[in-house]
Amino acid sequence: MTTVLSFVVVIGILILVHELGHFFVARWTGVGVERFSIGFGPVLLRWRSKETEYCLSAIPMGGYVKMVGEENPLEGGGPATFDPDKAFALKALWARFLIVFAGPGMNFVLAAIIFSVILASVGRPVWPAVVGRVAADGPAAADLRAGDVVSAVDGRPIAFWEDLDRAVAASQGRPLRLTVVRGTERQEVQITPRRTVVRDPIFKEQREVWDLGAGPQLTPQIGAVNSDSPAERAGLRTGDTVDTVAGQPVFTPEELMQAIQKRGGQTFEVGVQHEGKPVTLRVTATTVKEKSPTGEDLEIGRIGVGIVTKVVRYETYNPVMAAGYGIVKTWDMTVLTAKGLWKLVTLELPLSNLGGPIQIASEGERQRREGLGSLALFTAVISVNLAVLNLLPVPMLDGGHLLFFVIEGVLGRPVSLRKREAAQQLGLVLLLLLMVFAIYNDLVRIDAFKIFR
Repeated sequence: MTTVLSFVVVIGILILVHELGHFFVARWTGVGVERFSIGFGPVLLRWRSKETEYCLSAIPMGGYVKMVGEENPLEGGGPATFDPDKAFALKALWARFLIVFAGPGMNFVLAAIIFSVILASVGRPVWPAVVGRVAADGPAAADLRAGDVVSAVDGRPIAFWEDLDRAVAASQGRPLRLTVVRGTERQEVQITPRRTVVRDPIFKEQREVWDLGAGPQLTPQIGAVNSDSPAERAGLRTGDTVDTVAGQPVFTPEELMQAIQKRGGQTFEVGVQHEGKPVTLRVTATTVKEKSPTGEDLEIGRIGVGIVTKVVRYETYNPVMAAGYGIVKTWDMTVLTAKGLWKLVTLELPLSNLGGPIQIASEGERQRREGLGSLALFTAVISVNLAVLNLLPVPMLDGGHLLFFVIEGVLGRPVSLRKREAAQQLGLVLLLLLMVFAIYNDLVRIDAFKIFR
C-alpha cells in the first residue's frame, strides 16, 4: 500500500502541476476551459464553476485540460458553435504555443523550486577531504594513506573533497603541494597529478581526467533492507555503516556494491558499525541475471539492500544562491535526460533500461523510506523527465503540438485537420507500444513472469 501511495502522490503532484500550467496560461490568454481533469477513466469527484468542470478520475496516469474551440470547425466548413473570443484554435500562434508549452514548462519550474528549497533548508551533502583508497601504482601511493585529511592545496585551505577535486582538475598536471594531517601530525607533500581515463558512472562513456590516484572516504551506509532478504536474515539493519567485505576494506558505496556483485552464491563476512559498535555478520548473496548498460548478460550477487553514502554534514545556501543552483541543477538534469533518451533512440543504450510506472512506484517507495527529502528530490527528477518526454516531437504529446505550430509559423497556415488527426493516431499507437514495452521491462526486472515457469 505504501508503494502505491508513494506512486500516486508523486505522479499526482506532477500531473497537477503540468495541467495547471496549461490551465492558467489558457485563462491568462483569454481561452475558455471547459474541463480540467486529473486522471482518466471513471470520474470519482466532480465540481463545476461558472465556466469550468473540475474532475478527479480513477486512473492516475495523466490528465487533460479541455479548452473551448480546440479545433476550428470552420476548417471543415461547419458553423462555429463557440465564442470565437475564447476559442483556442482562433488565438494568435504565440498564445497557442505558450499554452501548450506551459505544461512541461511548469514541470521544469517545479523541479527548480524543489531543488532550491532543499538546498536552502536542508542543504547539499558534503564530505570532508579524507583519503580513502590509495591506488598502489598511483602518484599518491608514496605520500598518502587511508584516513589522511587534506587541509590545504598550495597553501589554500580546503574544506571538502570536492575542493580537492577542483584543485586537481585545474592543475593540468602541475605538481601540487598538499598539506596533510595524519593523526596528530601535519606534513606537506608534493604530488604530480596524472592524466587517466575514467568511465562515466551513468552512461559508461570514457573521458580523461587529472587524478592523484586516491579517492575519498565516502562511508557506505545501508539505506534500506528488503524484507526476507539475505541481508535481513544476516542481521543487517538500515543505518548500519559497512567497513569491510570478506576482510577487505570498502571506502565508497560503489566499492561495496562491486564487492557484493562479484560474490553471487557465496557466503562471506561483512564488517559493520551497528549503533556505534563494530559487528561482523555472515551473509550469503543470491545470484541474479542482469543486463549491463551495454546489453551484456551478467550474473551478479545481490543481498537485498539499498546502499547510500553516509552524510557527514550538509552545506546550506542563502535563498538567492539556492535559487540559482536550483536552476542549474534543473538544467543539468534536463541535459542528462535528453542525452539518455537520445542514446536509447540510437540504441547506444539497450532498451531494457527503459522503465515504466512499476519502476517509478518501486523507486518512489525506496526514496520514501530514506526520508521526505529523498522523496522530494526523486519527484524533482521525475518532473524533469516528464517535461522532456512531453516535449518530444511526437503527435499526442505537447511536443507534437508545438511542432505543428512551428510548421504553421514557417508555412503561414496551420496543418490541415485531417493530417493532424492522422498524425495523432500514429502518435497514440507509438505511445501505447512504448508504454507496453516499459511495463514489460518493469515486470522482467521484478521477475513477475516466474509464475508462468
